[in-house]
Amino acid sequence: MDLSNFLLMRHEISLITVFFILFVYDLFASDSAKKYFQPGACILFALHTLYGFYTDIIPVGSAFAGMYVTAPMHILVKNILNIGVLLTFLQANSWLKNPDVIIRRGEFFLITLFTLFGMYLMISAGHFLMFYIGLETASIPMAALVAFNKYKHNSAEAGVKYILTAGFSSGIMLFGISMLYGATGALYFSDIAPMLASGNAMMILGLVFFLSGMFFKLSLVPFHLWVADVYQGAPTPVTAYLSVVSKGAIAFVLTVLMFKVFANMIAEWQAIFKYIIIITITVGNLFALRQNNLKRFLAFSSISQAGYIVLGILPGTGLGMTSVVFFILAYLFSNFAAFGVIASIEAKTGKVNMSDYNGLYQTNPKLSLIMMLALFSLGGIPFFVGFFSKFFIFYVAAKSGFYIIVLLALLNTIIALYYYLLVIKAMFINKNESPIETFSTDKYNRLSLIICVAGILLVGIISPIFNYIEKLSFGM
Repeated sequence: MDLSNFLLMRHEISLITVFFILFVYDLFASDSAKKYFQPGACILFALHTLYGFYTDIIPVGSAFAGMYVTAPMHILVKNILNIGVLLTFLQANSWLKNPDVIIRRGEFFLITLFTLFGMYLMISAGHFLMFYIGLETASIPMAALVAFNKYKHNSAEAGVKYILTAGFSSGIMLFGISMLYGATGALYFSDIAPMLASGNAMMILGLVFFLSGMFFKLSLVPFHLWVADVYQGAPTPVTAYLSVVSKGAIAFVLTVLMFKVFANMIAEWQAIFKYIIIITITVGNLFALRQNNLKRFLAFSSISQAGYIVLGILPGTGLGMTSVVFFILAYLFSNFAAFGVIASIEAKTGKVNMSDYNGLYQTNPKLSLIMMLALFSLGGIPFFVGFFSKFFIFYVAAKSGFYIIVLLALLNTIIALYYYLLVIKAMFINKNESPIETFSTDKYNRLSLIICVAGILLVGIISPIFNYIEKLSFGM
């Protein structure tokens, strides 16, 4: 091994540099100087994000004997995750000003960056050991973020539930990996792929246990029971981060593993995915209908959206990978817009229930319009970015012959649209004698909402974006 191995780790080295600058600043800065920590962290991470899009240096290859691999598609997904983290930092500003949190403001940024570093390793893994190291590096600090409001019962409870389910799912996944190792004698993705074969009992069991662990991480039914309580108890910016960035990283890795490692067992995992997709989308939609708390509402919505992601994986084609990555990008802007409105209102009023939003348009029309755009996009209304992402998912699945599953998924979009319209009805139609008072959103959250609205309105109609992702997916 020589230093040239590290030259491929452009994103990781840049992120570690940001981490140590913020760490030293938080450690040695005076109390008066720490008031610049938030803007400094946001600017520094914005520069890191822009550097990720610098196309003149796109390293391609493998390092550390093939345990770490990188390609343009890996770079793109890391850039998408960077955008999500930047939005998280912007939306966390009001919450981090609370007296019981402000003293731990630096910890929030540093732990978040640490989880992102784990996602980087997971995305670029070419070996199951590297994959697992990245997964745990992302998952364990995430429990600290979920329980960050440690003096609030719901947050502490959510942290315990998250770490227990994360540990349990990791154990199941490791058991599956051990069975794959026992059947093939290898842990490198490239070595395992040609040795896997349909009909081998140990390989099938290894696949089932491995997928069970991944399904926990992706919150697919029946491994979803932790999601609503964790999303409700976690601080709202952390909930947004967990529902978009963490889920996006897991979704991409699952896509790559199905296409590259388990390609020879496509009949087995397609048989599993067919039922998981319909059950997940249906259960997520039906339970969302019953929710009044908007964080629980979006938790079940995210379960349903995870089903659509797996629908893009189902065909096992390069075009399927394209649709999944585009869906993650669309979901990022839509979900962060919704959570940005929730975070803004919660910071000012402490209200997070749907009934509290009755008559919101009378006092806060801009926030109401942004929430409406976000929900329309999540529901797949033309011509927002969410419509195009779902269209590509359905197109790819139908092109591969999964007509019944596509039809059932389309029917579920009607249910989804209905419960999204409930929130819109509350804001624009329902009467309220004492609606949420008029207030001004802080400048950080306002910037995040502007970015999200631009993404919702523009990304879907810029066709070169999908074509660019498609080109990268076929080069994987």
